[in-house]
Amino acid sequence: MFKKSWFVILLVLASLLLVLAACGGSEPAAPAEEAAPAEEAAPAEEAAPAEVAPEAVAGKVGIILPTKDEPRWVQDEARFKEALEAAGYEVEILFSQGDSAKEKANVEDLITKGVKVIIFTPQDGTAAAAAADAAKEAGVSIISYDRLIRDTDAVDYYVTFDSLAVGAQQAQYLVDNAEGTGNPLYLYAGAASDNNAFIFFEGAWSVLQPLIADGTFVVKNSSEAVALADKAELTREEQAAIIGQITTNWDFNTAKNLAEANLTVATAEDKGNVFILAPNDGTARAIADAFAADSDVTSYLVTGQDAEQASVQYIIDGKQSMTVFKDVRTLVNDAINAAIALLQGNAPAASGSYNNGVVDVPAIQSPVVTVDRNNVQEALIDSGYYDAADFTGLE
Repeated sequence: MFKKSWFVILLVLASLLLVLAACGGSEPAAPAEEAAPAEEAAPAEEAAPAEVAPEAVAGKVGIILPTKDEPRWVQDEARFKEALEAAGYEVEILFSQGDSAKEKANVEDLITKGVKVIIFTPQDGTAAAAAADAAKEAGVSIISYDRLIRDTDAVDYYVTFDSLAVGAQQAQYLVDNAEGTGNPLYLYAGAASDNNAFIFFEGAWSVLQPLIADGTFVVKNSSEAVALADKAELTREEQAAIIGQITTNWDFNTAKNLAEANLTVATAEDKGNVFILAPNDGTARAIADAFAADSDVTSYLVTGQDAEQASVQYIIDGKQSMTVFKDVRTLVNDAINAAIALLQGNAPAASGSYNNGVVDVPAIQSPVVTVDRNNVQEALIDSGYYDAADFTGLE
């Protein structure tokens, strides 16, 4: 009897232990669910870079500029970086240093890093097509900046100044200051690989050609231009023939050497009071120095563009005649606004288009202003683009 009772008691105790064990397994779980630390741990894991990469990529812009050797592009780099970071977007800026192969590698690098929009100034507009195609294939939008990428349908927008107006204003300045007939005219152009060089020249030719045809100007350094003097509209091949003789390749030394070579073969009668179409400020200063050093040159008028600080000082000092001011602040803002619109799935507002040989690329165009000694204070100092302290000789 005793053994049977003891056996019953053992069974009861075993049952109680099983119940307690079951309860013991569930009670620790409840505090864990209610505890704040466990809930706070999850967001910490989600904030890790790998988890938020898709969101970060959506706000990342890549920028490719042609060279660090020209002040213009270094200034653009600073403006892009400051403005995009202030707007809350991640930005990476790469330079191609005049190398189309490096340019394509830069595009591929930005694609790998997950950018969704590339603002792209090509070194060679045609060679850049392959890089633009690679971007399109990767789902990356391309904004061609200041120079048009040619021969591809991979360009979404073109942010530019009115490039035809640039050349036209340069030429008009020469026309406005010319008197009589037989005025010696020396023509210079940008790089034959740059579509902008063609557009600038086209704008200039539209103004100069009638006065070349009527004898007001006589071209002294391009047999191709002389042969085409009676033709108001040139084909691209005809433009290329002229530019091939007068290209500076946007390079200071090339411009100086070409100007000196032109002056060496020119007679004294081909000099005197000369008129010079120079494509931009860097080449204008180089060409101006060459003409100023020639004793047979009585005076010269020379054009430019970009309102580089050194050229503004040249204008103040009377060593460069004018520049076409392209307010890069406006152009940078236009490019940034277009990039942000594309990131947000919107279409930037275009104000025209440029044909790149394959498609008409929607264009966002900024105005340009002629600047000489008469309005340098108003256009460049009063506007806040430069400080008066940057220059000497300002009145």
